[in-house]
Amino acid sequence: MKVGDLLGHAVWKALNFDIISYKKTVLHLNDDQMQDNKTFVSMISSVLHTDGLYFTSDYDLTHSLQRLANTSPDFQDMSLLERADQRFVWNGHLLREFMTQPELHRFVYPVVHGFITINSSSINGKVFEWIIISRRSCFRAGVRYYVRGIDSEGHAANFVETEQIVQYNNYKASFVQTRGSIPFYWSQRPNLKYKPKPQISKVVNHLDGFQRHFDSQVVLYGKQVILNLINQKGSEKPLELAFDKMVTSSGNGMIKYIAFDFHKECSRMRWHRLQILLDSVSEIQDEFGYFLVDAEGKVLMNQEGTFRSNCMDCLDRTNVIQSLLARRALQSQLQKMGLLHLGQKIEDQTNFEKIYKNAWADNADACAKQYAGTGALKTDFTRMGKRTVWGAVMDGWNSAIRYYKNNFSDGFRQDSIDLFLGNYAVDEADWITPLQDPKDWKFLTLPIVMVVAFSMCIICLLMAGDTWTETLAYVLFWGTASVLTGGLILFNGRDFVDAPKLVQKEKLD
Repeated sequence: MKVGDLLGHAVWKALNFDIISYKKTVLHLNDDQMQDNKTFVSMISSVLHTDGLYFTSDYDLTHSLQRLANTSPDFQDMSLLERADQRFVWNGHLLREFMTQPELHRFVYPVVHGFITINSSSINGKVFEWIIISRRSCFRAGVRYYVRGIDSEGHAANFVETEQIVQYNNYKASFVQTRGSIPFYWSQRPNLKYKPKPQISKVVNHLDGFQRHFDSQVVLYGKQVILNLINQKGSEKPLELAFDKMVTSSGNGMIKYIAFDFHKECSRMRWHRLQILLDSVSEIQDEFGYFLVDAEGKVLMNQEGTFRSNCMDCLDRTNVIQSLLARRALQSQLQKMGLLHLGQKIEDQTNFEKIYKNAWADNADACAKQYAGTGALKTDFTRMGKRTVWGAVMDGWNSAIRYYKNNFSDGFRQDSIDLFLGNYAVDEADWITPLQDPKDWKFLTLPIVMVVAFSMCIICLLMAGDTWTETLAYVLFWGTASVLTGGLILFNGRDFVDAPKLVQKEKLD
């Protein structure tokens, strides 16, 4: 499906796929291998049909406008496959055999995962292109509760580079922001509880990984302003304190840390208080600037630094703040290009304002579905500029779906991503695969006991006769059995969730 034209280049969204076997038959496989093969194929298919895979045949989607403008002629002569930013090439593992065969490069295209929207808009009768590109990193990729923090190379979970582009009369402007998991070693494994307690590792050198992460960020994006939006009390508080301490310990003058308790500040529908954060970083944002190039291709301005936002998931709260920072940058860009007259504001442009809000809300939904399994929370504020009762109801619904998926289907999703990205390689010589790992006895026994006990309790109540003493005794017996079994299930919660099987993630807790 064609998404639109980006600076004159067609951008496509991949919707349908065929998985073609190299071998003509699977008759050489035993029964277990055939079953595993079906599971592996379904895993690849599930990743391919996750919404948000984009490509072009003649434009490099993996780089921002500023990076592309500051490259050498030799770089420009490279094929898309050779010059692509490997962080954002989601089919890199599938293309590994092509890398050594330059004559085939023109037949393969890097695929990015995330979100792209291309809008033709008009302000004051002047037509311009307004674009959002969110690029999800394929390093430390995965799902919400099974991939947190960073790895030994400093790659952060759910790292996304979001670029907002404006084109008018061959002038081009770009503003880049990033999001990513809190960059040290921590975990939050599902255990049937609604909100598992985050665990910070006590056995690794956090500062080493932290510095690796920000050293690369400074090289790629310049100065870093961290906007940490998590709660400063409760289970999230230790993460905020550790993050603050890590920045201080690093002694890196290129990093500035700002903690903003989003939920506390915006509680009781006080969403206007987000302006406090925007005002506190306005001078820094003006100092960072944005990328701007004129009609002749002359670079007028470079973006000198980047806001790195995060909450716990780097989804809901993060997207709200990013949309507000992007609006502020866009206001300046449109004025510089002559689209907005002096004194005019984006909010006053009714048609474009609607496009702007919906696009950023769609961006939130896309990133949330890819990481957490549902649309984003708080999108009523992004779409309409205010919190609504219906928005709160939908947040509750999405939270319930997230709870189910995070506990009972995300292990399969994590395995699918690891298989697709090459983190796990299938070896045909292996007679036994991790998929054949049998379930613990508790997984099969305790839920059956709980259901039987609860059912007997209900039956006793429905069939109660004249002898209430005897009925009460039965109800107490079966009710107690049900509660005790339920307690045992919660106590052993990790044995009942759908955990990944293919790649043994580091045990941080």
